[in-house]
Parts: sequence; C-alpha cells; structure tokens
Amino acid sequence: MDRGGMDRGRRGRGRRGRGDRVEDKDVCLSRRLSFALRHGANQMGLHMNPDGFIFVEELLAHAQFRSFSLEDVERVVATNDKQRFKLRPCPEDGQLQIRANQGHSVQVCDLELKAIQSGSPDCPMEGVHGSYLHHWPSIRSQGLSRMNRTHIHLATGLPGEGGVISGMRTNCDLAIYIDVPKALSDGIQFFWSENGVLLTPGDSEGKLLPKYFSRALRLRPTQSLLPLE
Repeated sequence: MDRGGMDRGRRGRGRRGRGDRVEDKDVCLSRRLSFALRHGANQMGLHMNPDGFIFVEELLAHAQFRSFSLEDVERVVATNDKQRFKLRPCPEDGQLQIRANQGHSVQVCDLELKAIQSGSPDCPMEGVHGSYLHHWPSIRSQGLSRMNRTHIHLATGLPGEGGVISGMRTNCDLAIYIDVPKALSDGIQFFWSENGVLLTPGDSEGKLLPKYFSRALRLRPTQSLLPLE
C-alpha cells in the first residue's frame, strides 16, 4: 500500500474548509453576544442603555470580542435562525448599537415588548414551553419558573411549525402547553417580543402554575403526559 497516499488521505479527511471555520467563528460570536447582551454586560464593564442596547464599537473593543469584526457581528445578526439580536443606528448620533431581543437576566426597562390583551386578535389560545423530561416531575407539581430570567419563554408551536423560529431549544424533549386566556384572566401578563417569542413574567412568584397547563407532550416519540395525576 502507498503509505504516502494513506497519509495524504488522512490529512484530507481531517482538513476543514473555510466554511466550517466561519461557522465555528459565528457560533462562538453568537454565544458571546448572548452572554454579554442578556446577562454579563455589567460584570464585563460594558455600558448597557435602559433599553438594552450597547454600542457595537464599545463591544468590539472588549477583550472578549477583539478577534471579531463589525462584518462578523452584522453577519451573525442577519443569519441567526432565531433572530436573537437587533442592530440599529443610535437615534442620537447614528452610531451602531446592538441588543438581545429577549432572554435577559438583567432588568431592561424598554424591550419594545407588545402587551397582549385577553380576546385581542393577537392573543394565542396556547403557548408552548420547551423543557426536558427529567424536569417533568418538578414541573408537574410546582409549575414553570422564570428562574433567574425576567420572563418565561413560550413559543406558539413546536420548532418548524407554522413558521415558528424561536421560543424553545430544538433539542427539547418535553413540551408544556399553556392556556394563555386562562392565565390572562387571572391577571398574569403576556407579551410579544420583536422576534415573535411569547413572554410572561408569571405570577408574583415568577411562576406559571400547573393549573394553566392545557397539555404536556413527550417529544420523539410524541406521547401525552397528561392528565397530571
């Protein structure tokens, strides 16, 4: 056997193209943006406006982002399948700013959320929260919690259904459906984010109790987990 040919073959199989490197770079940038814009701006020394925006120039000057360019940021924002981020020129001076559309653990006063009213045309009958089967015993008895975030995230369906692009992770194996009108009638608030995610702060304790669950499904394979008894 041609040993040199074998070595060349191994090197060929291990070689990665430019597209793979760009994809890995974009994944890394997206994760760093998510952390900075949702959770870590203050501890990173970045100035976040009350509406959640940070100047891109300041962001790229930070040590965590110096290996990225404005072009990288613009590409990640434009191609992100869940539309997590928003770019805009600052209304005051035109400098480019960026923020996360939802998912914050830090308080953001003005995320341009649209409040949902019971009976309004944009009020969904159900919202669905994605989770994991190993959490089901706790969720079934205690409900959903916003944890350290400002909102519980809900989608309008499972990923890929009816144009649903965001609101839950694609690897979730548990879907909990929420009766939105019932929760609204009890005074629980719901909002639409800019990228179509249904958000709720829950009740006074930050929870959606099991009484608002309309159904729960185990995914892959699909199987109903209700009734709750």
